[in-house]
Amino acid sequence: MICVLYYSDTGHTRALAEAVVDGIGADGIGAARLVDVARIGAEDWAALDAAPAIVFGAPTYMGSTAARFDLILEEAANRWDTGRWANKIAAGFTVAVHPSGDKMNALVRLAVFAAQMGMIWVGQSEIGAPVKPGRAGINRDGSWLGLMATEPVSDGDLETARVFGARVAGASARWSVGA
Repeated sequence: MICVLYYSDTGHTRALAEAVVDGIGADGIGAARLVDVARIGAEDWAALDAAPAIVFGAPTYMGSTAARFDLILEEAANRWDTGRWANKIAAGFTVAVHPSGDKMNALVRLAVFAAQMGMIWVGQSEIGAPVKPGRAGINRDGSWLGLMATEPVSDGDLETARVFGARVAGASARWSVGA
């Protein structure tokens, strides 16, 4: 079961997390579990440790991921020296009020954390308008390192999140073959 570990203060990050979960479950690709850092418990930690993939989601506040989310990453770092999360698939998403909002810094923060944990990072691959005019709203922030969205979250952002979830599930399934 793939875990989507997220923090949401205003509901925008949760909406994206739910769409990622929908994508993970699309076409029977995989099963997913939402893990809200505000309510994380022992069962959630066990699920994260057992998951073949973890998708990290946090709002961008003042140029990085929200401090409440960072506390969970610091707690998870105690798995580093044992390699407990090594070779898991990892991916990330963020949302901010402004189209730039320094969201790339938040994604870099998540990707570096995953790299330090020995995880395999999966980026976002969807191409939208203006390159593909018929796909207005898809990847409207033009991010490839991970999924970015701008508040208020649009239908295109949610569709991008669903496709992103399916991509993570597919990568997880391919990576797990023969493991």
